[in-house]
Amino acid sequence: MKAILITGAGRGIGRAAALRAAEAGWSVAVNYRTDRDAAQAAAAAVRERGVEAVLVPGDVSREADVVEMFQAATAALGPLSGVVVNAGIVGPSQRLAEMSADRLRRMFEVNVLGAYLTAREAARTLTSGGSIVLVSSLAARLGSPGEYVDYAGSKAALDALAVGLAKELAPDGVRVNSVRPGLIETEIYASGGHPDRARRLGVQTPMGRAGLPEEVGEAIVWLLSDAASYVTGATLDVGGGR
Repeated sequence: MKAILITGAGRGIGRAAALRAAEAGWSVAVNYRTDRDAAQAAAAAVRERGVEAVLVPGDVSREADVVEMFQAATAALGPLSGVVVNAGIVGPSQRLAEMSADRLRRMFEVNVLGAYLTAREAARTLTSGGSIVLVSSLAARLGSPGEYVDYAGSKAALDALAVGLAKELAPDGVRVNSVRPGLIETEIYASGGHPDRARRLGVQTPMGRAGLPEEVGEAIVWLLSDAASYVTGATLDVGGGR
């Protein structure tokens, strides 16, 4: 049985990926930072699908936490076959000129440093092959002017990481790819002050609707799986044609 670690797996895209992975027969280490109740519910839903789940708390922006997450996951589930670098934050809609240094610092600590620390530990842990999937955003390509240019920049770093790390790890049999969700109906927009943003703007996409977390989870699990065995260094847009 394969085992995977998903950061930020208590809600949204991370939770959807965890449940889809469980349906594929993989055990899941469910990472969370503060919302233990949501993480426990996600882990319970994973177990309902007949596989193991373990909670691994930790703030991805803290190196010691990330190291402990991987140690706990492998101790409970055995060697990992995949890692989903999903944990991230967004701030209230603002122009860059209005953003404080504290906001920018926290954005890049979580979304960039946290992603790099998680990917680094994945590279150290997946010593006998496997797959890493980075959850980026279409904001990396669109820029999110007047709203979240800091978030967009932080996600663009993940696209670059996918390209470079894929080349580093390919000789070791480890694949690295990025998924770029578009307007997906998750709770993250509420933290930015616009809980209805995905549904409101989704009608403007070529497909005429917002996406669902399950649709992104499907893409993530495909990239983790052997079905994507010759795919590495790729960026897969899941944005309804936006």
